[in-house]
Amino acid sequence: MSDVSRRGLLLGGSALGAGVLLAGCTSNETKNDGGQTKVSEGKNAAPGKNVTIGFSAPAADHGWIGAITANAKAQAAKYSDVKLLPVDAGKDAPAQIAAIESLIQQKPDAIVLLPNDGAQLTAVARKAMEAGIVVINLDREFSDPAASFALIKGDNYGMGVSAGHYIGRKLKGRGDAVIAEVAGIDTLQLTKDRSKGFADTLATYGLRVSNRVAADFTVPGGQAVTANLLQAASKIDAIWNHDDDQGVGVLAAIKQAGRKEFFMVGGAGSLDAMDHIAAGDTPLEATVTYPPTMASSAISLARLAVQGKGLDDLVELQVPKLIVLQSETVTRSNVDRYRPLGFKS
Repeated sequence: MSDVSRRGLLLGGSALGAGVLLAGCTSNETKNDGGQTKVSEGKNAAPGKNVTIGFSAPAADHGWIGAITANAKAQAAKYSDVKLLPVDAGKDAPAQIAAIESLIQQKPDAIVLLPNDGAQLTAVARKAMEAGIVVINLDREFSDPAASFALIKGDNYGMGVSAGHYIGRKLKGRGDAVIAEVAGIDTLQLTKDRSKGFADTLATYGLRVSNRVAADFTVPGGQAVTANLLQAASKIDAIWNHDDDQGVGVLAAIKQAGRKEFFMVGGAGSLDAMDHIAAGDTPLEATVTYPPTMASSAISLARLAVQGKGLDDLVELQVPKLIVLQSETVTRSNVDRYRPLGFKS
């Protein structure tokens, strides 16, 4: 496809407003090696036009982010017709902008981009689109829909809904139940969305959050704020922790305090959390997913978009403009099913 014709396709595709909810981007019949990558056994799996995909995500100083990068690289390696060009995102948005500017000069067919900050990376993503490069926006949204060909993300509000239902069903009818919440970073919209989904769902059971603290998505942060929470609340019935990475610190604080009267729900779906759920050795009974597998799917979407293909099971000729992944609840009864999708904190 020429740069001119591809540019026309991108600008036309960016105007589509319809979104769909899908849990993946291959056909129903898939080949899965037990990990976080899949290749459809439908016609989309057949080698096609060679595709060069640039990739950028923040530094892997967090288990979930590390899994994002690992999944993208592993998925690209599944395809004989894909060449991946990963670029260092640097420590902040300006550094990532510079990296994407350099990547644009290399003229890849597509860029899969998890921005440090969606709003700040919008202009450079739009520049890539206008240069005829397919941009797949990964998770953190650009402020302009025209800055990407497609967006694939997790459901932050849905995480709160899933956690709220698990806790609500167990404490239904107990209007005096003490429910605590260990959030992530309160300045982030994703944290606000998670908390709103949680509060809205608890309210349907006649429940509310009694004690709330915010950490910083790190182990030390989770440990520090949970220690303070436990000192402030002499009795707790349930805790929802937004993030399994910071949950390592949350569980450490709980163990140090010797508290056992409550149960806990985590968030994201780390292997560490799944191990505790399976063993039953901590108050952690469940976790709600925010799958880093979205990076694998983003690579597949980029490949299909460049090759002019849609999803095998859909009628449309191009991939959807929006894919929002479900937030699923992992418990002891189904943990083995979800282990292949877990990540190390």
